[in-house]
Amino acid sequence: MAKTSAFGITSFGAYIPRLRLERAAMYEAHKWMAPSLKGLAKGERAFCSWDEDAITMAVEAARDCLLGARAQSIKAVTLASTTLPYADLQNSVIVAGALGLDRNVETSDVTGSQRAGLSRLVEALEAGSDALVVLAERPRTKPASTQEMSYGAGAAAFLLGSQNVIARLLGTAAAAAPFIDHFRAAGAPHDYFWEERWIRDEGYLKIIPEVVGAALKDAAVEIGDISTLVLPLPLKGAAAAVSKKLNFEGKIAASFDDTCGYAGAAHGGLMLASTLETAKPGDRILVVGFGQGATAFALEATDAIETKRGARGVSGALADKVVTKDYLRMLSFYNEIGLEWGMRSEKSGKAALTTLYRSADQLSAFVAGECRACGTIQFPQLAYCVKPECNKPASQFDPHSLVDDAAQVLTFTADWLSYHPAPPLYVGFVQFDNGARLLMEMVDIGPAGIDVGTPLRMVFRIKEPDTARGFNRYFWKATPVTA
Repeated sequence: MAKTSAFGITSFGAYIPRLRLERAAMYEAHKWMAPSLKGLAKGERAFCSWDEDAITMAVEAARDCLLGARAQSIKAVTLASTTLPYADLQNSVIVAGALGLDRNVETSDVTGSQRAGLSRLVEALEAGSDALVVLAERPRTKPASTQEMSYGAGAAAFLLGSQNVIARLLGTAAAAAPFIDHFRAAGAPHDYFWEERWIRDEGYLKIIPEVVGAALKDAAVEIGDISTLVLPLPLKGAAAAVSKKLNFEGKIAASFDDTCGYAGAAHGGLMLASTLETAKPGDRILVVGFGQGATAFALEATDAIETKRGARGVSGALADKVVTKDYLRMLSFYNEIGLEWGMRSEKSGKAALTTLYRSADQLSAFVAGECRACGTIQFPQLAYCVKPECNKPASQFDPHSLVDDAAQVLTFTADWLSYHPAPPLYVGFVQFDNGARLLMEMVDIGPAGIDVGTPLRMVFRIKEPDTARGFNRYFWKATPVTA
């Protein structure tokens, strides 16, 4: 039966790493042993910096979705990914903390399949409770593989609620099937893939049509009523083949093959967010997720779609890029090569977990203290106001998040002597327009560099990895507003 509830998607957002690698550079490195990769050496792929992972990308996508609001009405946060940094530590808790959400929010991680995120999105839509669903993926691929050439990274976020709904659920269906197109054993760094023709002919072309048919029946619509088909599949040409099998004559959503690459469990979310960017009222969107079966659901855009767009969205994330030909840079960031960094790299990164907890209210959401007596904003919050003539106690402070406040470069140094995974280390004083000033790391600096006065925005990143124990300390860094 068709769904008529006013509940649905109220906002969306996306994040794609700023770093992009020209695929031609990968081909040049491997053509001596894999000349067949030449056909894939087109465009560029997104890749994560050393301090980005599924958690940091999830935070950035969610910030884009929330448009600067803290959305205290959110009752649940789900993070879906097959590349979560932690196996036994709830990754979504870190995301909720960075977003400054209330402590009574329910958090959960979903993993284990490429359709995990889309399946969870459907479940949350059917549940009808205000929620934030985030899909994020940082695929790691074998050097010289076709996956290395065609994969990317990214995240998408969807806010669900009953106010100002921009897309409502019409119908859904799912099927579980022990069809293994690829797998990754627990603890293994790379996926193992089966033969492509088998995946396409016996998997995509047989399992997907069955589930799509059931979803259309549940939605009480025909395939001809669908405006856009969102079909995240990593094999080139597979979406067109499935579309033909479905007798679908509408628009197939953009897959960003030449500008980002396949982002695993997050890719369906990116494609859906991109579709919502340009959707018109009344458009019907069919979304399909594949992985050990399939999930399909139909959405209908409402009149509110015209007034609700992501702050940056997929289009903005794709445009904000730093392109490089440094293939070894990507290999280093993904731990595919071991470089000699010298003795300075041998320092211990052990985190004090007690300090992280006690200071979580400041560190996670970058919360400064604003003195009620004189208005001075300071980070970190000390026992007394830093303004000498004020000196009021911390009990007189109000919390003030610096996450979305405008800032600019006051001073900077490009340090080639200190150890840093992405030299040089850019560090300097950041001047916030609200008067706050602090020493920060600056990241994702493009070829043009930075200068005093360069506008900055804040991004959530890995501050320091404890490689010996496998624990990351997260914090906020500054990056140029534009690449």
